[in-house]
Amino acid sequence: MLASMPYDRELAARIRTVVADEPGLTEKRMFGGVAFFIDGNMAVSASGQGGLLLRVEPERTDALICEAGASRAVMREREMDGWLPVATEAITAAALNRWVDEGLSYARSLPPK
Repeated sequence: MLASMPYDRELAARIRTVVADEPGLTEKRMFGGVAFFIDGNMAVSASGQGGLLLRVEPERTDALICEAGASRAVMREREMDGWLPVATEAITAAALNRWVDEGLSYARSLPPK
C-alpha cells in the first residue's frame, strides 16, 4: 500500500476548471486528497496517493483499465470494480477531460444523497 502524501494542488485546480459549471457540485477533503461530488456522489478526486481516483460505472471497469495509466483500485487487499486510480503521468489535458467526464457521468446517474 502506498503511503498517503499531500495531494497535487495543481491537479486539483485543473479538475476544478473542468467541473466548474456542474450543477450540484461540492468539494471535500478526504483520504489525504480532495474529492469532487455531484449531488453527494463522488465523481473524481485528486488522490492523496497521487494522480486521480475516479468513481465509474462498475460494469465499465474492465474496459477502462485497458487505458494508459488506469488500474482497478485495491482497498484492504480487495480489488474494487467501479473505482479507478489513474497515474499522474497519464493525465494529459485531453486525458483529464475524458477521465473527469467519465466520473461525472457516473455520479450524475446516481440518485442524489
